[in-house]
Amino acid sequence: MDETIYTELWNTILAGNGWRGELQNRRKDGRVIIVFTTISPVKDEHGNITHFLSIKEDITRLREIEVEHRRSQRLQAIGQLTGGFAHDFNNLLTIAIGNLDLLLEDPVAKNPRIQEFGQAALDSVLRGAGLTRKLLAYARGQILQPMAFDLNELASGTTNLLHRTLGEQIEVETVLASDLWLAHADPEQMETALTNLAINSRDAMPNGGRLTIETANRRLDEEYSAENAEVTPGDYVMLAVSDTGEGMSPEIVNRVFEPFFTTKEQGKGTGLGLSMVYGFVKQSRGHIKIYSESGHGTTIRLYLPRAQDGAVPASGEIFTESETAASGAKILVVDDNPDVRGVVVKQLSGFGYSVMESQDGPSALDIIRNDETIDLLFTDIVMPGGMTGIELAREAQKLRPLLKILLTSGFAEATLQNHSQPGGTVNVLSKPYRRQELARKIQEILAGKT
Repeated sequence: MDETIYTELWNTILAGNGWRGELQNRRKDGRVIIVFTTISPVKDEHGNITHFLSIKEDITRLREIEVEHRRSQRLQAIGQLTGGFAHDFNNLLTIAIGNLDLLLEDPVAKNPRIQEFGQAALDSVLRGAGLTRKLLAYARGQILQPMAFDLNELASGTTNLLHRTLGEQIEVETVLASDLWLAHADPEQMETALTNLAINSRDAMPNGGRLTIETANRRLDEEYSAENAEVTPGDYVMLAVSDTGEGMSPEIVNRVFEPFFTTKEQGKGTGLGLSMVYGFVKQSRGHIKIYSESGHGTTIRLYLPRAQDGAVPASGEIFTESETAASGAKILVVDDNPDVRGVVVKQLSGFGYSVMESQDGPSALDIIRNDETIDLLFTDIVMPGGMTGIELAREAQKLRPLLKILLTSGFAEATLQNHSQPGGTVNVLSKPYRRQELARKIQEILAGKT
């Protein structure tokens, strides 16, 4: 603490005045604490100072909570900026991927050199799409498919796959609770998060060490919620990943969830692994806590909401179907970006669908009012003009209750999954998407598979 504070303190009290402020003290166990101190001089009948009265209050935890709150606000601000960038960039990627898919499928472009150059361009664009997915994960704007699942089963399966990746120098230990509750989150994203944490732990143990994966049931109460920003009291399923690696200093721990922040050598990490995990957990209404000490290793605990009683675990069944579309269905495409809309219209027409298009919600509603043969509405979510894609879908189904709906966005808010449409949950295709993904999703919806 600044020495000038103590100089001011003594000058004040020796002059016969009271002093109030924050000081650092050291407890008997050696721990440094912050105390709010009031010091008052006590005088005799002649006005001479005989001694001082000091009252101290330990406010260390209060200051820690304030620091945590400011850190949470900083991460949220970075997330909003990141999400806006990813949304705009995903529109550009959708155009590029769509046109490259069309080019590579065109019989005129079967020249080997055209195929080689086109595929190289497509591979690069897809890597860019992977980067924006990571940014959206941090910004809590990815499309999640939350469901009840067995975290023990997921942890065991992922750990078995990780053995070869981690190498023989890493000893892996699992401590799985026998009475574990079902978790409620996106199991695919949870598997990605666990893989990221395990690889980070491996990198922190260049000379080998022990990686421990643990599960447990946890109740986070009101007291814990008061001390940890954004935590809702309740039952959680915990996953802890611990290593015996190099550990991190407090300064690094305070920044470790920021996107692009990394302690690895240049070219050996994007700095997005932990930020992805952070975004996924927060978007899942969970909690993440990190404990680390230089030279002694790191533990990261993820708390996922407990699934409601009676929830059925995910079966893992995946629907697959031919890319070839049945002709005859009519689709209305709505997107304010003419380049995105043009690519989608070309793709759907190539599948054999009859396609109409509109640039905004109000004009799309006019088309639906006047054409009862439309089978499916495929609309962007974020559009200008005062009507979002979700609002358009609601109004369209008031006119046509049996109309099929497919939403798309480069940046869908986490609350999207809480909206529902008559007869089922919201169908979402996240931008950017491949031609085959679009075909499969349209087929699933028209066939009543989703």
